[in-house]
Amino acid sequence: MLPLADNLPPKGFTPVTWGLVAVNTAVFLWLATLPEGRIEHLFAEFGVVPARFHPAWRGERGPFGLASLPLLTSQFLHAGWLHVFSNMWMLGVLGRGVERRMGSPRYLLFYLLVGALAGGVQAWSTPLSTIPAVGASGAIAGVMGAYVALFPRAKILLMIPIFIFPLLIPVSAVFGILVWFFLQLQSGALALADPNAAGGVAWWAHIGGFVAGLFLVVFFTPPRRRKPRVVYEVWDPVARRWRSIDL
Repeated sequence: MLPLADNLPPKGFTPVTWGLVAVNTAVFLWLATLPEGRIEHLFAEFGVVPARFHPAWRGERGPFGLASLPLLTSQFLHAGWLHVFSNMWMLGVLGRGVERRMGSPRYLLFYLLVGALAGGVQAWSTPLSTIPAVGASGAIAGVMGAYVALFPRAKILLMIPIFIFPLLIPVSAVFGILVWFFLQLQSGALALADPNAAGGVAWWAHIGGFVAGLFLVVFFTPPRRRKPRVVYEVWDPVARRWRSIDL
């Protein structure tokens, strides 16, 4: 299922959300110009390879010798058109409201942090895997967790493909996103029981990112400013006295 739109008022420009969409798209288009062997090498170097974090690992820890760097760089790598399109669409729909509420600098830091934590959870779930995990879905799952916490009364329009026919359903954000999360939990549990059942999807990155976003949002969201109280003194001809009115 894919969120097509929400009902939050589209007030203010969101440079980080659209900047992330632009960077991810540009990186994907650049990768598409490279030979397949070069792409695989870049994925292995800049993607999250869980076995790198295992004490028995004897190879290079990561690009430039930094084992943790792929937790960030993997967020900007995608394995196909559908992969990058679905991720960027979800980011564009759900990220704007979160960015407006947090503020752009906080939102950027939040996005990269929950994405890194999501990669760490994925590495924990498959500690011996040498298959690189790439994609922004873990970070976007964190944005979804923040969205639920910040806008529980929002409505989103979901597209659910049934064979070749799209079914459009308006639902509450809480319901739609929590259904998505429980589906991730179900698939993640199956992947732990049988790694071959993962289907090439980093289910635990989604789970870890969502939970991280849900709990960290409070540290990145400033309290709402209360409007200053405006008091006017008006003459009441009936009571024959001045009285105060709050506006």
